[in-house]
Amino acid sequence: MVYNSAMRIFKYKFTRAIRIIIIVMLAIGVTAFGITLWQTIAYGLEHSAVKAFTIAKYVLSFIVSVALTVISVLFITSSYYAIDGKQLKMSFSFLKSKYNIDDIDAIILDRTADKLSIVFENESCLNVVIKPEQYSDFVQAVLNVKPTIEYSIKSKTSTGDDEEKK
Repeated sequence: MVYNSAMRIFKYKFTRAIRIIIIVMLAIGVTAFGITLWQTIAYGLEHSAVKAFTIAKYVLSFIVSVALTVISVLFITSSYYAIDGKQLKMSFSFLKSKYNIDDIDAIILDRTADKLSIVFENESCLNVVIKPEQYSDFVQAVLNVKPTIEYSIKSKTSTGDDEEKK
């Protein structure tokens, strides 16, 4: 991942359940790699009736364990939102998407549900999953690129001050 000095990065906020799943995937991947390596060194092909089957089993086990480990590490290290010039970039492990900030119509902070949403001109919506402490920094970074975006705050006790643009 290449960063430039103007890019603002906001790390993805995983729930506790998702973090546990990622850690379990990582542990399974590392354990499977270790067991496969141990079996390869300890037993090799000596006691194999069909050597091609054993080789295929070892190769497949190595590929699956390495893939599981790499995907787990990518989820931890490469899930973020980035505001870069005219684009909002979202990366969720190896899945990446880009949105033009010029296409953003409104940003809505719902304090009752503790959600930050981006509404695009085509009426589609994107929920931003970051730490609530970073909401204001994220909104300000987007507004720095396009100040005409409508920013509103929804709460049970909304005042006129909450609905004004920044």
